Amino acid sequence: MKGNPEERAALLGEYIACTGATVRAAADRFGISKSTVHKDVTTRLRHLDPELFRRAQTVLERNKAERHLRGGAATRKKYAHPP
Repeated sequence: MKGNPEERAALLGEYIACTGATVRAAADRFGISKSTVHKDVTTRLRHLDPELFRRAQTVLERNKAERHLRGGAATRKKYAHPP
């Protein structure tokens, strides 16, 4: 997804705020790198739309707090023996 970085930042912020998506999921959905998503949502969006920035930041903080749980669940699933 090329184009105007400001438009992209707003689109990514809206997507993350509405769906609760992770940075990785948003990057996959829009076909861009995780670092680009992070830069757009944490830096560019702050100046463009402070309210949308706060909503997206809340989701990103929740995802960051939960990621160790998702990692543990993935490890358990990977090494689980079939019944």
